[in-house]
Amino acid sequence: MNFLKNIFRVFWRIWFYGWVFFSILVALPILIVVISFDSLYPTFFKIAKAWGKTILFVMGFKPVVETEEEIIPGKSYLFIANHASLIDVMLMLSVMKNPAVFVGKKELVKLPLFGYVFRKTSIWVDRSNAESRKRVYILAQKKLDQGLSIAIFPEGLVPHEDIVLSEFKNGAFRLAIEHQIPIVPMTFYDVKKRFSWTFFSGWPGKLRVKIHKFIQTEGLTVDDMESIKKEAFDTIYTELINDINDEK
Repeated sequence: MNFLKNIFRVFWRIWFYGWVFFSILVALPILIVVISFDSLYPTFFKIAKAWGKTILFVMGFKPVVETEEEIIPGKSYLFIANHASLIDVMLMLSVMKNPAVFVGKKELVKLPLFGYVFRKTSIWVDRSNAESRKRVYILAQKKLDQGLSIAIFPEGLVPHEDIVLSEFKNGAFRLAIEHQIPIVPMTFYDVKKRFSWTFFSGWPGKLRVKIHKFIQTEGLTVDDMESIKKEAFDTIYTELINDINDEK
């Protein structure tokens, strides 16, 4: 039985990479036009959201969202979630209602096709370079001035599969405080189980998401950064641990 499951997983993984690559390739002529103008970013976001939902659908995934606080259309937020899988971006796109710009590591720029679109539409950062980190804040302010939101995976990198949640980096929380925007913590319960980095693993099914109560930053200063970072970490970590214990 495991042999048959692994055969399925091989074709399933190839199916995923094929859909990601060729869907971007087919849409590239339209994307080149849309991503050439900042004013058309909301249009690009709609395309990206449809793309994310499509990838999840063809892979047999069904997002199931629980919401503790409603997102207000037209308002800027900082969206954060745990990072454990290649499908995290698609899931976050499918969940977010307001157009948001992703902040990610510079290595993503090197990926075929996806890297080109990422470079043109997102804010990339070299965390080892102080000037690059400073550039993030400048570009983020520009995007927020356009009425957009920001999306970040605050762990920075996908942690080892034995780690429930890695320590959060400061950048996301400094951004939220400096721009006085609410932080929207989200827990992705099933991404590691459904589509981890281990090749012979995963299976179609539900992708549960909880949108937690927002963390307000109005009136806060950088002196409050550690406390809100801890609050965000504890919120997501507790959910993940409780879910693991419930499955035992």
